[in-house]
Amino acid sequence: MGDLDSSSSSTYPKYLEHLSGDGKAIGVLTSGGDAQGMNAAVRAVVRMGIYTGAKVYFIYEGYQGLVDGGSNIVEAKWDCVSSILQVGGTIIGSARCKAFRSREGRLKAACNLARLGITNLCVIGGDGSLTGANLFRKEWSGLLEELARNGDIDNDTLQKYSYLNVVGMVGSIDNDFCGTDMTIGTDSALHRIIEVVDAIMTTAQSHQRTFVLEVMGRHCGYLALVSALACGADWVFLPESPPEEDWEENMCLKLSENRARKKRLNIIIVSEGAIDLQNKPITSEKIKDLVVKNLGFDTRVTILGHVQRGGTPSAFDRILASRMGVEAVIALLEATPETPACVVSLRGNQAVRLPLMECVEMTQDVQKAMDERRFKEAVKLRGRRFEGNLNTYKRLAIKLPDEKIVKSNCNVAVINVGAPAAGMNAAVRSAVRVGIADGHKMFAIYDGFEGFANGQIKEIGWADVGGWTGQGGSILGTKRTLPGKYLEKIAEQMHSHSINALLIIGGFEGYHGAIMLSEARNNHEEFCIPICILPATISNDIPGTDISIGSDTGLNVIVETCDRIKQSASGTKRRVFIIETMGGYCGYLANMGGLAAGADAAYIFEEPFGIGDLQSNVMHLTEKMKTSIQRGLVLRNESCSVNYTTDFIYQLYSEEGKGVFDCRKNVLGHMQQGGAPSPFDRNFGTKISAKAMEWISAKLKGSQGTGKKFVSDDSICVLGICKRDLLFQPVAELKKDTDFEHRIPKVQWWLKLRPIMKILAKYEASYDMSDTGKLEPLQHHGDL
Repeated sequence: MGDLDSSSSSTYPKYLEHLSGDGKAIGVLTSGGDAQGMNAAVRAVVRMGIYTGAKVYFIYEGYQGLVDGGSNIVEAKWDCVSSILQVGGTIIGSARCKAFRSREGRLKAACNLARLGITNLCVIGGDGSLTGANLFRKEWSGLLEELARNGDIDNDTLQKYSYLNVVGMVGSIDNDFCGTDMTIGTDSALHRIIEVVDAIMTTAQSHQRTFVLEVMGRHCGYLALVSALACGADWVFLPESPPEEDWEENMCLKLSENRARKKRLNIIIVSEGAIDLQNKPITSEKIKDLVVKNLGFDTRVTILGHVQRGGTPSAFDRILASRMGVEAVIALLEATPETPACVVSLRGNQAVRLPLMECVEMTQDVQKAMDERRFKEAVKLRGRRFEGNLNTYKRLAIKLPDEKIVKSNCNVAVINVGAPAAGMNAAVRSAVRVGIADGHKMFAIYDGFEGFANGQIKEIGWADVGGWTGQGGSILGTKRTLPGKYLEKIAEQMHSHSINALLIIGGFEGYHGAIMLSEARNNHEEFCIPICILPATISNDIPGTDISIGSDTGLNVIVETCDRIKQSASGTKRRVFIIETMGGYCGYLANMGGLAAGADAAYIFEEPFGIGDLQSNVMHLTEKMKTSIQRGLVLRNESCSVNYTTDFIYQLYSEEGKGVFDCRKNVLGHMQQGGAPSPFDRNFGTKISAKAMEWISAKLKGSQGTGKKFVSDDSICVLGICKRDLLFQPVAELKKDTDFEHRIPKVQWWLKLRPIMKILAKYEASYDMSDTGKLEPLQHHGDL
């Protein structure tokens, strides 16, 4: 873990020589509407660029700065981007620019770049900004020839800088860009919306009120749709999917039915661009007037506006932007004159490069479809993720009358196992409602496998799970107890309640417990039923999934705490904080928390370390204290080492740093498990739980009337996200991928991101580029 000397921009590690930025210059600009996480992207571009030996330039005020030149284009140094990870908006400014739309303006911009030798442009913005960048790239050689003819640049400059490379990153809170699952800023905007919804819910319940909440999204309903899913809204209005002709009557009927079921509040979410089937606007005031006139309900309107753009970026956005920024630099340095402009995107859990203009054209096709009232096509063009969200919302929000539901005569039980994880309740709610819609009788098992054995089982209905999505912990109760000694009693309970399928929502104990049930099938035929495991644990340590329900909430707690701690250090200076995170033997929280919070080091079990590494880190921090950034942040996973405890590391740092810096330590503990679930965990839990119930229903339907027993391996599965897709994987196959002693998977995807954290903290690191370098065709992947 050698320190990277940044005194000269030409210093780069030998293992990145094929990616040398020597003699190259990169310009980075932010354009269009601002979005939380843009600063994290700027930081990653600057530091990765300097790391490879390139010069990196800030271009202030977007394309306006590009046209005006002069003091708007300034070389960036390593320290320039310190302390910006947690800052919303963009430190280099953003502005709308009419001048750049004309060839004359682009000619000035080309002159400013060519004189500084900048031939690599990283643009962070929306589809308009990226379209402008692509046009600039296409015109580049013609612009330079004109500049040479006019005598503004010499022939050497013309020859040396003959082509421009462009890579885009999408910064937009609306998530309105086709080709990427999430744009930078979307998750943070959802955090702002859900914070408001959670606050409104408490006051609305006090007074039995109806709230109409207007969120951003002039042309895209993503924020409205996902917010509605995350809070269990009664009704949602989107530009892509207008309501049916008689929506006024249907909505009022739904609201009055909910009141009749003793629901004390109604939430209606409206996208600012919501329209009806005739493309006429549906405003929040119109909805309020309708509810007051038809139902007489006390109704209030809240318009969130620019609150959604503000505030600190979420952990998800910081990690996303950091990954995208590093990938963008690699893409620029690998580009040739023939390489088309690309956009760095997220698909599932993977960073990919896509053809920029194909993505822009598809994004524009969505608007065209809406303008021409081809709404079903517009929803499909948004992608399978958007379409899936919409279908899931409809299934969970609207209950068919009992007489219209075809009964399956099957009983399905839901259980929470392991430590509590935020998002568990959202998953239970989703399972119960989808199960009921599929005609099953749903049963809740209380207090884990122990409660199962003791008969703590009761039927649970549609209304029983109302309002569960935003609640933390586990309402059903959960315990870490494994089923081993209770197998006989559990089998008896399954028999007496005629349980036909089981959904386990929990952590490693849930996964391990399912393996035990699988192995006991020969002795207990009651276990010969479909069993699905949904990974729900902040530790993110279950084989068969890249992400677990609850891990995002845990990460956000760590990052928020680190932000506060760093802020406290800004006054005292020369202070290093050592923070202990949870996670058992899994270093996910420490590593990803370190990446999102801008830590100097993160000690994890998966990467053994010794006294030499600790000493190296102390020296690194000693050097850092000589710069303008006089503070340090070190994360330690709770079980990373038996001997190098948090106290030991604290004492070592205190002793070795004496006279240079002082130390403080902080053990975060169970606050990482508590609190309201993040929007990501609410939605992830909701969606994968619905998917799990669809799988269970399909299994049960296929065996109806046959008396079939489920004995094959594929009838006990873990449902998780793997790279780009949701996959059902048999526990029998996952066993060989599991380190049972340390309760972690043998291979963990996030370790590939570890070098990014080290590089951005100014350490040498070997970056695995096996997943990078390919420009992929634009098509819809995955079914998240």
